[in-house]
Amino acid sequence: MKENLIVRLLGRQDYLSCFEAMKQFTQERDEHTIDEIWLLEHNPVFTQGQNGKSEHVLDPGNIPVIPVDRGGQVTYHGPGQLVVYTLVDLRRKKLNVREIVMVLEKSVIQVLENHQLTASAKREAPGVYIDNKKICSIGLRIKKGCSYHGLAFNISMDLEPFSRINPCGYKQLKMTQLADFKLDVDIKTVEKQLIDYLTANLGYNMPLTKIEL
Repeated sequence: MKENLIVRLLGRQDYLSCFEAMKQFTQERDEHTIDEIWLLEHNPVFTQGQNGKSEHVLDPGNIPVIPVDRGGQVTYHGPGQLVVYTLVDLRRKKLNVREIVMVLEKSVIQVLENHQLTASAKREAPGVYIDNKKICSIGLRIKKGCSYHGLAFNISMDLEPFSRINPCGYKQLKMTQLADFKLDVDIKTVEKQLIDYLTANLGYNMPLTKIEL
């Protein structure tokens, strides 16, 4: 039986307030709490995963670096990047960490197929790639059998801050974005497409959409 889902469209948000809200939601939820997916953009920020090494932060300049509790190394968030936080009860869904990562990758790949682009995932370096350039990063934290954090999908943004770090801990990793291939890309269109694929691939009913946090 399909479960209900709440989708929140949050627009531009400060990183720390969302981070704290995710942790609080996960801490307070129980087995009856409806899963949620939050879609938003962040003000410029670097986030350093719990296994992150400071050597991968090269020259952050005036962009803050915030340590967080997701997996992975350092990445950048900024306007024009679609961030999707997946607050999912994995036990209820009978999913392990690898399986939900694969669902997230598959959903982004399907969106890119809608734009006539061929993309792929790499098991050894989670995320989505076009011609070995990374277009989507994934990092999760699991607590009480539930996931938070999620994915960051580069749509139409300034990629320069990625040059100030070793993205995801890889010195030679090149980043790309949908706007490099589709000049007329609209983040709201991508947002709707991604909601549709995530809803289907995770087995939810048509989501109840809310604007506020």
